[in-house]
Amino acid sequence: MTTYPFNFDPSRPFVEQASDWIADVFYEHLPEAGFEVRDEQIFMAFQLERAYKEKKTIFAEAGVGTGKTLVYLLYALTYARYTRKPAIIACADESLIEQLVKPEGDIAKLARHLNFTIDARLGKSPDQYICLNKLDEARTGEDEAAGYRDIYESLPEFVHFSNTLQSFHPYGNRKEYPDLTDEQWNRMGWDVFQDCLVCSQRHRCGQTLSREHYRKSADLIICSHDFYMEHVWTYEARKREGQLPLLPDHSSVVFDEGHLLETAAQNALTYKLKHTLFENIVTRLLQGEIRESLAVAIEEAIDQSDNLFALLDKCSHPVEASDRKDFVLSEELMREVNRFRDVIDTIEEELVFESGLSTLDDYQLKIVEEHLEMIQIALELFKRPDHLISWVTEGVDGLTLVIMPKRVKEVLKERVFSQKMPVVFSSATLSVGGSFDFIAQNLGVDHYLSFSVPSPYDYKEQMKASLIPDPLAAEDKLKRAMELLKQTEGRALILFPSREELSRFRKQIESSGQSAAYRFLYEGSAEISHLISAFQNDEHSVLCAVTLWEGLDIPGPSLSHVIIWELPFPPNDPLFAAKRKDAEHPFEEVDMPYMLLRLKQGIGRLIRSRDDKGFISIFGTKLNQDAVKEQVQAFLP
Repeated sequence: MTTYPFNFDPSRPFVEQASDWIADVFYEHLPEAGFEVRDEQIFMAFQLERAYKEKKTIFAEAGVGTGKTLVYLLYALTYARYTRKPAIIACADESLIEQLVKPEGDIAKLARHLNFTIDARLGKSPDQYICLNKLDEARTGEDEAAGYRDIYESLPEFVHFSNTLQSFHPYGNRKEYPDLTDEQWNRMGWDVFQDCLVCSQRHRCGQTLSREHYRKSADLIICSHDFYMEHVWTYEARKREGQLPLLPDHSSVVFDEGHLLETAAQNALTYKLKHTLFENIVTRLLQGEIRESLAVAIEEAIDQSDNLFALLDKCSHPVEASDRKDFVLSEELMREVNRFRDVIDTIEEELVFESGLSTLDDYQLKIVEEHLEMIQIALELFKRPDHLISWVTEGVDGLTLVIMPKRVKEVLKERVFSQKMPVVFSSATLSVGGSFDFIAQNLGVDHYLSFSVPSPYDYKEQMKASLIPDPLAAEDKLKRAMELLKQTEGRALILFPSREELSRFRKQIESSGQSAAYRFLYEGSAEISHLISAFQNDEHSVLCAVTLWEGLDIPGPSLSHVIIWELPFPPNDPLFAAKRKDAEHPFEEVDMPYMLLRLKQGIGRLIRSRDDKGFISIFGTKLNQDAVKEQVQAFLP
């Protein structure tokens, strides 16, 4: 493999030469391989040239069918080879990652038709890997339905033995267990409450070993938005702890479906606290010979944590249509939070004295100090409730307190957009009313380039759409849905606004006996890319999903009908409640823009090639409101 796919002249700027070659790819090489010449694609290529030449952020809004993925891949690839640092392609979620790297995906197409090797490796999120500790618990439990003991026995030999690790191969990826339901996977998959830093099995963990693999990529590292933001958020902390950052230094970053980055950033900055987790953290300090004052402070902190969570349990209440519980920041609750912060302060002060005595293990001490610092940063937000979004969730092991900052643009501005490198936002929906100021302001981007190109498809000829106000009875709605499925003999994607709606639909259709008419595939019943492949290959099947509003790319007759089960207004949870509270006109400023953006993305799943034809059917109780109906109709053929 040569370094560059073209003859490089050192006397000329590299990006200009790369741009000339990329133009040749779209004008000559790909058309010779059977691809059509797309003016929109070539226009985008010349726009990206400036972003890479000037190392700036660019909002690249390109409609469905413009071939935007091929454009940004070519620039990211050539620039990575020029700088000798890999490019990061950050996708909205794991299913989109799989679509990008699948054998018939865009990376494979470029490698095949341009006749060169592309080193593309996956940097998957931690929750996509087996946690060996959780698997140990699952395989010794009473539930044998998922075959956890068989899974354990099937792991590579080096996992089971403590002798020196001589060789390894990647293992433990969620995709390797396609038949497990999400619930079964969660019993053995990593979660945020696993403390990997002090895990005795971390050097044999599939997640840890995979990092050694993808860090060595020469060209591209493919990850999710969440994982990239986790890298940004933990970068300094991991360096302080003597660890490598989650991702290596990179030459550029592409945020595919970039309109979703703000949500990913908020998720990465979210802190989750459990009483049991806190107790486990601070009691590590009791394992050495410590002064009595530190031991007393630890006991007081554990008691105060217990008091705080008891009060949260007492004053929190369930939120309808959400798995979250809300609470009011009363004076009593604020007193308990402040007391908790005070006792943590006391522990931190005691640790300053204790570290000078060298009675504690340095590594353990560093880990505990890092945890305490993160807890204090999170609790600090309670001082400014207008900057805070917080709620609790309830599980079998008690309450979890979730703390999230409202605005993340300061962090993004400092740690992403201040870096002198090309940053590409790619999506079919980035602008509002033709302006990119809204997304730029939310993300903290002060200076940017931008452009928009429409889809080349003729939607009036290729798509027929119908709006259906909800029937009064659920049975009538199900009956109407089955009638719609008959129009295309299955071949349908049904998009639901929440997992609860999907679950109700599944129970209803199975109890009615109508599920035998077609093969229904349900998100959560197996690994997502496995479900997508089954849907694509079984032409008359029906895929029911919650997270596939963006990015799903299935051209051809397998997807001939998109049914929107309900207009995708934002959920009734504390995150959107906070946004509504800050808005002067909540429905117009929060609910409608969110719904319309998500609806456009969902409708975009239907037409994926010039030959595609099909139907869009949209249910929605609010379609009876003229203002809502008019805005939905505005972007339908």
